[in-house]
Amino acid sequence: MGVGGEPALLAVTSERVMLLEEAEQLVSMILQSDIAEHYRQCLYSVKNDPETQRKIHEFVDMKDRYEEVQRFGKYHPDYKEVMGKIRIVKRDLDMDEVVAEFKKAENDLQGLLDEVSVIIGRSVSESVKVPTGNPFFESSCSGGCGSGGSCGCSA
Repeated sequence: MGVGGEPALLAVTSERVMLLEEAEQLVSMILQSDIAEHYRQCLYSVKNDPETQRKIHEFVDMKDRYEEVQRFGKYHPDYKEVMGKIRIVKRDLDMDEVVAEFKKAENDLQGLLDEVSVIIGRSVSESVKVPTGNPFFESSCSGGCGSGGSCGCSA
């Protein structure tokens, strides 16, 4: 052993390097996955489909009007018009096939990331809290899911 515990410092440093390398490999695998590729394709479609972009811009403009009306509530002169129109514009955007496919791809990617997070968290300890926002993971937790015990665990 060297002065001041140098071998222990070396072990910690090489262990950290190995962890970082494994983390980089994991990130690379996620980025190269079919799920991530599908997400990128859907995002490209959303950004480059003229009709979808028109609907998004219409929704953003309407959302600005909606927020203005909300400041005054039902006393705003355009309240009924804006409240009705925002629902129509939002439904039109939600029904857009490109947007719907993007939302599905986004949920799939989030699911993959949630699964990886739970696996990593549980590899450290069964009681590590891993908030996923996914009821499947929260209901199957054992000892702390980050939901304050609302899932029935023993948080």
